[in-house]
Amino acid sequence: SNLTRRETHTPLLIVNIPTPKAMDLLLVASFTLFMCAFAGIGLASMWVKEDTTDDYLVAGRGMHPALAALSAVSTWNSGYMFIGFIGFTFTMGYSIIWIGLGSMIGQIVAWIWLYKFIQQSANERGVRSLSSLVSDVTGSPEAKLAALFSVLFLSVYAAAQLTSGGKALYVMLGWSEVIGILIGFVLVVAYCYAGGIRASIWTDAAQSSVMIIGSSLLCYVAMQEVGGLSGLHDGLASQNANLTSIVPADLNFGVSLWIFAFFLGGLSVAGQPQVVTRVMTLGTDEDRKTAMIWFFAWQTPFLLLMVIIGLASRVVFSGADFDPELGLPMLAMETLGPFWVGLILASIFAATMSTADSQVLACTAAFTDDIMPQISQDHKKTKIVTLVIAAFATMISIFGLYVPGGDSVFALVVLAVYGLGSIFVPILIIRWAGYSPDTNHTMAMMTTALITVILWSISGFGDDIFPSVPGMGAAFITHFLMNQIRSPDLSPLGRFDLPDFKTLGIGALIILAPVSIVEGTYVLKGPDSMESGGGALGDWMVEANFGSELFVDGVEYINDGETITIEMHTDSIDDADDLNIVGATVTLTYSEDETSSGLGCAAPGASNPDPDTITGALIHNEHNSTASGQNSGGDISSHQVNVEWYNTSMIGNVSGLSKSDIHEGLDVGNTGSGTYSLDISVIVDQGGGIGCAHTDDGEEVEYLVELITLDYSILPV
Repeated sequence: SNLTRRETHTPLLIVNIPTPKAMDLLLVASFTLFMCAFAGIGLASMWVKEDTTDDYLVAGRGMHPALAALSAVSTWNSGYMFIGFIGFTFTMGYSIIWIGLGSMIGQIVAWIWLYKFIQQSANERGVRSLSSLVSDVTGSPEAKLAALFSVLFLSVYAAAQLTSGGKALYVMLGWSEVIGILIGFVLVVAYCYAGGIRASIWTDAAQSSVMIIGSSLLCYVAMQEVGGLSGLHDGLASQNANLTSIVPADLNFGVSLWIFAFFLGGLSVAGQPQVVTRVMTLGTDEDRKTAMIWFFAWQTPFLLLMVIIGLASRVVFSGADFDPELGLPMLAMETLGPFWVGLILASIFAATMSTADSQVLACTAAFTDDIMPQISQDHKKTKIVTLVIAAFATMISIFGLYVPGGDSVFALVVLAVYGLGSIFVPILIIRWAGYSPDTNHTMAMMTTALITVILWSISGFGDDIFPSVPGMGAAFITHFLMNQIRSPDLSPLGRFDLPDFKTLGIGALIILAPVSIVEGTYVLKGPDSMESGGGALGDWMVEANFGSELFVDGVEYINDGETITIEMHTDSIDDADDLNIVGATVTLTYSEDETSSGLGCAAPGASNPDPDTITGALIHNEHNSTASGQNSGGDISSHQVNVEWYNTSMIGNVSGLSKSDIHEGLDVGNTGSGTYSLDISVIVDQGGGIGCAHTDDGEEVEYLVELITLDYSILPV
């Protein structure tokens, strides 16, 4: 295999993937077969659809509970679970359990409580979008604002799906991510135009079944690859002990709020228009209960499978420059045969496209029902809105490829999910409680939530607490303040009275007591990321493979006493950011061009030139080195200037360190990227004697600058 394995680190992990010409034709055939099957199922909905906007957006509210539930599983997970969640698991290790557990509990609460309220309200009023539920009147100013926010965040969410599909095709077929995104755009529009939400649901249901089958197979093979549960645990511990801790290290705000944010993230499923739409397609409350059982019967094992696959990918691919979000497709390429790889790829790609189409349709419903209700019953114009929104999401996805971190599926999904949840869930809760906020009240809550989520996401605190806590917290604080200022005689809890101070105090104690114990334990016994590497200590043989990349070369004539400066930047080298650049070497080559004239030059030694001094200084950030050499007569001379920034003691026999320590010493990340400066100077020393004049104005110096790269493997002794 040409992929980096458990004990080998290769920074150029991705570019070595074979191109389509070298791919097994069976893989391409398998991918095409399953994609055609999924597309055929979606297109088959054309035969039963009705050319009405109600059928286009909510399937006439007559969907079977099992189909709606399986579609909700696929829509809620989609590219996020295959790409983003795998990447987060790869990074977090065992502490990923909290996002799974917290999110699952939040989703259960949403299905039992908020979905019941949403379904009843939607059926009674005949609305088709979540944004219509923020007020009593469809198309009201607050509904228009909610629809605008829906379009904004769902477009980002849809862009994340398109990016997921692009990444999957890039890894498995070697196609450009842009090509994958554009193919996704075409499929999204085709799904929408073929059968609307019904086409999406039918396709989702088929994908959910294939996802379970493919994931189960991949999980089984991956566990065989890493040596079972014990091998999985040992492999994680050997890289970093924090990977086997159930809580992450160095959380600035403690572990309780970090976990609580995941519960709110699960509850945020009630604020996701593309998932809520599935609930709106159900006819009765009994259908909702049946769909809930189907949802968690499918969701729970799928979540467990993804956790195991994510952990296994961390053991198999240990390179520091490896993109964690490529874990699942790379693992499939490494462990499965081409037919099954094609199935996995088709599942990922079709799921992301179908989910993107659901999000585009949810945007369409929000736009036509609330922003421009005058076209809500115009089927043709509704489809035009769909096309425009799909194009907008595609532009976001492509633009994200050229923004640092903009192609992170996990980051895009977190922003969209917690943004939408913070905007809608607090309003749904207070309206469920019987409180009817007016336009200004509702718009203030939504705007505050939006601003808080965005500011929190760019503040750098997002790793400590996901934006759901500050976002929803800001919305509820705004609600209580608006109520106190504008209508203090009304209970902010609607039909429920505010508890007295005594009850509030008792409740606070009940909450704070266990939280204090948890936080105290975390401070005293929690993992410390500052520990030496965090991995198991041992004896290792580290085999190094040095390489070189031509950086700059040229020839300059340098006068006596002159210094020339040559500026260089690694942007001139393709894929420089993927290289583990551990140093640089400059080779300066020169001869002697000193001349002599006069009768005295016939004397022995009078015409011999004196050596000149050529000095080179290489500077890169805080790393620099200087070396000088001298020419000798007519012969060609040279010398080198070397600068390096890796730990040379980490090569060969290494004892008493962890693998993480070795990676830290040899994998320098982006230290070698950026600007370099080379200074070359010449100091002339002229020979001569009585009657023999020497002339030497300077020297011609040839320079060659090479970057030193390092690949290495770590083998236990």
